[in-house]
Amino acid sequence: MRATSKNILRKFLIWKYKYISERQFVYILSILVGFLAGMGTVLLKNFVHYIQLLFELDFFNDYQNSLYFIFPIIGLFLVYVIKQIWLKKHIGHGISSTLYAISKLDGIIPRYNIYAALITAPLTAGFGGSVGLQGPAVSVGAALGSNAARLFHMNTKTRMLLIGCAVAGAMSSMFQAPIAAIIFAIEVFSLEIALVSLVPLLLASVSAVITSYMFLGTDVLLRFELLDKFEINDIVFYAIFGLVTALASVYFSKVFFAITNFFNQFESRAKRLLIGGLAIGVLLYFIPPLYGEGYGIINNLLKGDHIAAIGKTPFNLDLSNVWVVIILLLGIAIFKAVAMTTTFGAGGVGGIFIPTLVMGSALGHVYAKIVNNIGLGFHISESNFTLIGMTGLMAGVLHAPLTAIFLIAEITGGYELFVPLMIVSATSFAITKYYVSHSVYTLRLAQRGELMTHDKDQNILMVLDIDKVIETNFIILKPDMKLGEIVNAAVAKSSRNHFPVVNDKHEFLGVVRLDDIRHIMFNREFYDTVDAASLMRADVGVIDYNLDSMQVIMHKFKTSGAWNLPVIKEGKYFGYISKSKLLSAYRAQLINFTA
Repeated sequence: MRATSKNILRKFLIWKYKYISERQFVYILSILVGFLAGMGTVLLKNFVHYIQLLFELDFFNDYQNSLYFIFPIIGLFLVYVIKQIWLKKHIGHGISSTLYAISKLDGIIPRYNIYAALITAPLTAGFGGSVGLQGPAVSVGAALGSNAARLFHMNTKTRMLLIGCAVAGAMSSMFQAPIAAIIFAIEVFSLEIALVSLVPLLLASVSAVITSYMFLGTDVLLRFELLDKFEINDIVFYAIFGLVTALASVYFSKVFFAITNFFNQFESRAKRLLIGGLAIGVLLYFIPPLYGEGYGIINNLLKGDHIAAIGKTPFNLDLSNVWVVIILLLGIAIFKAVAMTTTFGAGGVGGIFIPTLVMGSALGHVYAKIVNNIGLGFHISESNFTLIGMTGLMAGVLHAPLTAIFLIAEITGGYELFVPLMIVSATSFAITKYYVSHSVYTLRLAQRGELMTHDKDQNILMVLDIDKVIETNFIILKPDMKLGEIVNAAVAKSSRNHFPVVNDKHEFLGVVRLDDIRHIMFNREFYDTVDAASLMRADVGVIDYNLDSMQVIMHKFKTSGAWNLPVIKEGKYFGYISKSKLLSAYRAQLINFTA
């Protein structure tokens, strides 16, 4: 069967090379990838929907608050079992993992990523884990795009493009917002904006949104009808709100990294599950709206129904008091980041995107209610600020201001709020960027020098493989070798002019350069009296194989003025890198990037 499939594929590829141009085939693949990414998103949505429908039975309704504590633990345990016993592989955050594959793995994503998130994410979110599905949808789509490119023997650059198409497709299908989806792929995944890449992105995005329409209809996740138009008199409130969302974005990011670091100190995944499961259970028991993704909160707040957004609580509170409502909604905004990150820490699989929207919507609604009820005679639109709160948090937390603007503009079906969207988005992004240099998706990658950006020079250095520029055919000297042995056993038999000196443990001590011994190498009086230890230079710069990125290596060549630098690996001499070979590899990658 396998041989037959390979034979069919081989015949198809031969036919393709004869009758279809490379560009036309990329267009066809982008449509296919968009469809597959759309289908992956549809399946994720439906799996979560059916799990949650099960818990809406009358039997469960009688014990709802108690089950809020139990269900997330059950879901996290099921995910733990699947990861440990069946998959036996790590499932990272969808967008971060995809960014890493693009920057360090030439866009090669393992096949198991196609179904891993498709199974574990619905269990996490469906059983009440406070996470979203956008990240898993991107993970599924990117894996499909990568493996489709590999199946049809596409080159690295096309593989990267098809991953971008899958990302746009997942976003387009999730929110039925094809324009915002393309901007998301370009802004977050640093895709080049050119006709050759824009057309496939358009085709994939349209293909995915049509797929979503076919299976889900036109019923979008975020339902909003613009009732209150933008008033120029409200401009000050929007500017102040931009500052508020910036502070909230910084808070969200700091909480995310702090809780992540807390759970990382536990090596045992079972211990993480126990601590995180209990914590998320307690949070959901006292704040039930944190259960699951949180679309209900957003949609109810957009409709102005804060009672439905808050839902049932274990406290007997007077929800007719607007200040009680404000405190409860503020609690949702504050603890959504905590609940989401705790779910991740416990081993859950999900996304960050939608919890960001939930926090933003609650914060926007709270802000508008406070302004309207402080007794100063002001009145601003609560629904508009609910919507624009999502923009501010997206721009700040995700460092995606353009995506934030266009996603909300598409959801509203127009651009009447474009000015306040721009004000809040720009303010939130600028301030957050000052305090948090990278988004929650990219900070860890950036710290390790593994983040692809719009800086082409940095991207080229990042994808250079250090193993391909290291040369190991240097004759090694011992510190006690005499000049005569150096001349006869090394200089005479090598075309190199550098000779590394190492001890018995193979630790690098220094280098003997041909220029340094040229004036005595033919004087036999020194053959038995001068040794390598006295001839070598010990103060040369070295490259650490495990620690130094290509950017650091290039900087070391620049500051030292050297043409050859030794490489140390785990404290041992490993080889040499020459500036000429490094620049040749850089030039080859530059040609590939600009092809």
